[in-house]
Amino acid sequence: MGESLPSPDDWDVRGKRVLVRVDFNTPYAEVDGEVVITDDFRIRSAVPLFTDLLARGASVVAATHFGRPKGTVDERFRVAPIRRRLDELCPGVELLENLRFHPGEETNDPAFGASLVEGVDFYINEAFGASHRAHASIMIPPTLVASAAGPNLRREVGYLLALLDEPARPFVAIVGGAKVADKLGIVKVLADRADVVLVGGGMAYTFEASQGRTIGSSLFDASFLDECASLLDGDTVHIPADTRGLAVGAPFGPGGGSDAVVDFGANVPDGFEGLDIGPESIDEFTRLIATAKTILWNGPMGVFEDPRFARGTEAVARAVAASPALSVIGGGDSVAALQQFGLEGEVSFVSTGGGASLELVEFGDLPGLRALREGLRG
Repeated sequence: MGESLPSPDDWDVRGKRVLVRVDFNTPYAEVDGEVVITDDFRIRSAVPLFTDLLARGASVVAATHFGRPKGTVDERFRVAPIRRRLDELCPGVELLENLRFHPGEETNDPAFGASLVEGVDFYINEAFGASHRAHASIMIPPTLVASAAGPNLRREVGYLLALLDEPARPFVAIVGGAKVADKLGIVKVLADRADVVLVGGGMAYTFEASQGRTIGSSLFDASFLDECASLLDGDTVHIPADTRGLAVGAPFGPGGGSDAVVDFGANVPDGFEGLDIGPESIDEFTRLIATAKTILWNGPMGVFEDPRFARGTEAVARAVAASPALSVIGGGDSVAALQQFGLEGEVSFVSTGGGASLELVEFGDLPGLRALREGLRG
């Protein structure tokens, strides 16, 4: 599908105004009362496209969302810190104010979408991470001006769909994260397409409970018990054999804590909660990853922001990085883990879109991709 998306490479953009929809919804923090960008990965990813357009004589305007201001102006989510970093990386690119300050963005309002391309000659969607949203800045411009997919978007689509079409085998998929509701659909798809699916993180405890194991006060969603049990009927989906956790009420998270951790076996007793996979699970997961010729990883194995519960995620990250397999990493937490452990450059491809990558693998298409295929061509 990546090849079927229109490309801007042959456009004559000299003297033309080009709107580039990007996804600069970046992590940030407040330092001395000022918002600063803490991870500029998504900004850096767009710089090659901006540099190329500017070198070809174009006037470049970028547009992004930032945070969840819910259709109103929220001073916390002004794009000023993003603009400062963009100016450092690629001077000469105009950055519009937060798209989500306008209620028409998330409601896909045609009038708002049209306002974005007033005076614009070309539109490029380089926001793979937002292309699963039918929002105005994604859906309307392709109906009004010549439009194309940016190089990162085309590359991401190509890598992700290649995992489903003809992956080199064994194909090992690793799915983690907190909520089973967010990831169950992709686990179902991967159970049919991959040779091995490793499930970790908070979502794994509903799978464990479906097998009659006790999970204490770990994350749990009873509405998915039957579906989880069904996925475990075969031999493709693997869940953790053991758990590392804490007593209920003990603090955990960034910065860690002083409470002693506990390594459980297959069952977490009452009064405790699981926060990471245990040593037996680490051994099994890394052994299976070592057999892979294709790897997809989305989601951590535990609360890796707390050093006490980073072992599982770090072990998976290092196993993926050490593998000669084609490795595709998606999701903000997985990317953050690679960066935390200094492994970002040791994998084949890092996706800029978390939810979008999962939906593309699950459904085979995205609203933003359809808009480009069906819209005006240059």
